[in-house]
Amino acid sequence: MPLTQPSVPPISFASSSEETAFRIFRAALASNLPVALWRLPNTKEVQVLVAAQVQQNLPPLEGPQRGFAFCPFQASATTPNTFLPADLYFSGKADAAPEKGETELPTCFYAYLKKADRKQKEDLPWPSHPEGAEKSIARDAFEQTVTTAVKAMQAGCLEKVVLSRTKTLPLFNGFGLLTAFTQLTRLYPTAFVSLVAIPGLGTWLGATPELLVQIDRHRVFRTVALAGTQPITDGLTPADAIWRQKEIEEQALVQRYVVSCFRHLRLREYVEMGPRTIIAGNLLHLRTDFSAAMDEVGFPKLGTQMLELLHPTSAVGGMPKAAALQMINQLELHDRRYYSGFMGPVQLGQETNLFVNLRCVELGQDTVTAYAGAGMTADSVPAKEWLETELKMQTVLRLFQASES
Repeated sequence: MPLTQPSVPPISFASSSEETAFRIFRAALASNLPVALWRLPNTKEVQVLVAAQVQQNLPPLEGPQRGFAFCPFQASATTPNTFLPADLYFSGKADAAPEKGETELPTCFYAYLKKADRKQKEDLPWPSHPEGAEKSIARDAFEQTVTTAVKAMQAGCLEKVVLSRTKTLPLFNGFGLLTAFTQLTRLYPTAFVSLVAIPGLGTWLGATPELLVQIDRHRVFRTVALAGTQPITDGLTPADAIWRQKEIEEQALVQRYVVSCFRHLRLREYVEMGPRTIIAGNLLHLRTDFSAAMDEVGFPKLGTQMLELLHPTSAVGGMPKAAALQMINQLELHDRRYYSGFMGPVQLGQETNLFVNLRCVELGQDTVTAYAGAGMTADSVPAKEWLETELKMQTVLRLFQASES
């Protein structure tokens, strides 16, 4: 639904666009409203969206409804698919004003927005999951699940499975949501950095490298196959990276999965580029890019169709999909919740940008829980898979640990 220019109270002080977005975020928290704050890869604009209430049905990605999608790895009663309509949206552009949708936000939101002080301390409570934080998964328990999975793959039961784990730490005194968000935008300019707070569901912060579905303003569809992981060492550049057979095969499985989705739709006219080595924070990955001009190939709803086929991708589940998901449900000792789900703006700025929710943490009132996974194949070594999850968790946990020292 088209957004109109709002009757939003003007910002009374000369502030940056980023501070305007932060001010809107604070007012949403104070009003107990669903809110999403994000920065797209390779951009500087911090965007924010506030919803009067959430929907559990995701609209078509091609429009016309605008908003922010926040969906779990596997939907359930406690972790439903969630869509935040754009009842208030700010693009973060220097000359832009907040835009208002057709549903009115409560008057308390505008009252908080009007009186919010630029120097306000970040002491507003944020929503946390009603079931509390997930417990940390011990190393021996995780490595045992890897051993079980490897034996199943060596027996030919499946080709690949992605197993994840959690780590929960206490929050340090003085932690600020917006400070952490800002640090992530500075550390990871090529990532999708997000902070989502939804009453009843929780608060998630992350910097993910993995695009799931993009529809740009020219109606070009894009997705990627991203897999294979190694740490960046001193002097190592993407051009110098050497990949083991295990990582090459893992990425090839994800790549073939995307191609199989195109074939399922009987779409043959797409562009495939890669694989190539990319930098994602403190890690290197293998990435293949896919694109198709939706109108030219005769698939005007390609984004919506591919999302239904892709999620959960083999990069977060495994291959074959059904067998991998069954193994995950049997072996994992925690609920993934919104980790390895997907999120992002829908038809905002004439674009849809959905990303897999990786390199993320869930915030309780006094704890932070990190989630990370690793792709297992028949050649996996449990100790190395544990180390891979440790490296992935450091993408965000480094902020919390550095602040304690």
